[in-house]
Amino acid sequence: MDNIRFILIVIFAMISYMLWQAWQIDYGPKPAIAISDQPEVATKGDLPATVDASDLSQAQGRNDTNAPMASVSTTGQIITVKTDVLALEINTQGGTLQNLDLVNYPLEKYNTVVQGIRETFGLSPSEKDTTPIRLFNTDKEKLFLAQSGLIAENSTLSDANHHSVFNAEKNNYELIDGQDTIEVPLTWTDGKGLVVTKTLVFKRGSYEISLLQNVKNNGTTSWSGRQYSQLLRTPYSDASANTFIRTYAGGVVYTEEDKYQKVNFDDMAKENLAIKTIGGWSAMIQHYFAAAWVPPKDEENNFYTKDLKDFRYVIGSYSPIKTVEPNGQVEFAAQLFAGPKIQPLLEKVATGLELTVDYGWLTVVAKPIYWLLNQIYGFTANWGFAIIGVTLTIKLLFFKLSQASFISMAKMRKIQPRLKELQERFADDRQRFNKEMMDLYKREKVNPLGGCLPILVQIPVFISLYWVLVETVELRQAPFAMWLQDLSAQDPFYILPILMGITMKIQQSLNPAPIDPLQAKIIKMFPLVFTVFFLFFPSGLVMYWVVNNTLSIIQQWYITKGIEEAK
Repeated sequence: MDNIRFILIVIFAMISYMLWQAWQIDYGPKPAIAISDQPEVATKGDLPATVDASDLSQAQGRNDTNAPMASVSTTGQIITVKTDVLALEINTQGGTLQNLDLVNYPLEKYNTVVQGIRETFGLSPSEKDTTPIRLFNTDKEKLFLAQSGLIAENSTLSDANHHSVFNAEKNNYELIDGQDTIEVPLTWTDGKGLVVTKTLVFKRGSYEISLLQNVKNNGTTSWSGRQYSQLLRTPYSDASANTFIRTYAGGVVYTEEDKYQKVNFDDMAKENLAIKTIGGWSAMIQHYFAAAWVPPKDEENNFYTKDLKDFRYVIGSYSPIKTVEPNGQVEFAAQLFAGPKIQPLLEKVATGLELTVDYGWLTVVAKPIYWLLNQIYGFTANWGFAIIGVTLTIKLLFFKLSQASFISMAKMRKIQPRLKELQERFADDRQRFNKEMMDLYKREKVNPLGGCLPILVQIPVFISLYWVLVETVELRQAPFAMWLQDLSAQDPFYILPILMGITMKIQQSLNPAPIDPLQAKIIKMFPLVFTVFFLFFPSGLVMYWVVNNTLSIIQQWYITKGIEEAK
């Protein structure tokens, strides 16, 4: 039993170390981005290379290494748009969406209890950046843009891409009381009869932005072309993120054939993506937030990535060719989502978009846990109580397994003095000691694996719950009670981590101590090590461990007491 437990501890430590190394490689800090100060060059190097299906294999892996940087234009007019949830700019050069702020999601939050204590002791208030989260950004080091346009079938035809300058009716739009929709029309013409009207539609309370592109042909020759929509971004890093928690930031493509596929920036640098499918969507995601272009679900769409110079990457899609005869018109459409990764909202936008809340390979287990968390929150209106409710529910589901584990541990604890006696008697004969120990297990009907196997079965559920609490944006800056005013931030007074260490120590006292003195010393250090480790974890996660440990202590104490008192 002791050897098995020690092996499990060593394996756990090794897995933790390997996971940490993998996180550092995949999601850890990247080298500083070298930003070019060169002026923007008028080119189509950052446009999708539209090809027919027969040429998709040739397009795959082809990089436009000489494509210039897709820098932020300074020639277009800036239009400001403000709704109840978004504040952003639209550049009339291409109708590009930029500098998009999520007005209900500040970067940081004041803790009134902490501020009150600081004032009591005459300390100055702590500085907090309460400006909104900026998703799209024109800052060169944080560049993130949503671009769209049209590409003519051949170079002899005119098109209105994201380099073309549109005309706007006005430069300021704001959603007022009693108004549910804002429409921002932009127009472009080639002077030869082709007129493109690009309309961006914003709705109250929505993070969806509708894109409509009407192509009217007043000329004498037909026009054929495609619509494209893409996201351009530099590699994302969050300086304020928790050092101990790494989440995926990069590209994602969803297709009916291959479902959810991550396409990180290294993948984009190695080769260009080229996928043809019905429906689907492409996105750039980060912790808590995402931006996704969703083309019409009944159309055949071509998804692509491009690696531009100076660490700029593009992911997007383009539509099938549409032809407009003289005196005719045609319309292209797409949806853009730019906002928090709230799963019920994402499910309404597109199939599979809720998978941007990334639970990894344990999604099948994590999604029901999130559903339960959401249902309990519907009753309590407090995410802290929702976490406690989920912890209690999971504990009840695994009650029998935990009971079997605790019974086995209690039996081991009961025969511990006799094992110690055998160890001392056969100190010089290890083989005889092992034989006598196994005979003792048989006589007392103790299974040395009985305490470990039930715990192993529960591990996937506990890992899934961990990722649910890490990935759920609803917990970001969500208050619980008293000094815990942000469940996604560490406990400002470290009370929960200390309680976690105390409960871990109590649990340890209820378990049978290892016979090996070295193992016993190592295990005794665990509460202290984990307390230090949990000092920097989000308080919502630590709350889960405190509640889980407390429930386990009550159950284990009751079982142990009953077995020790039994005749």
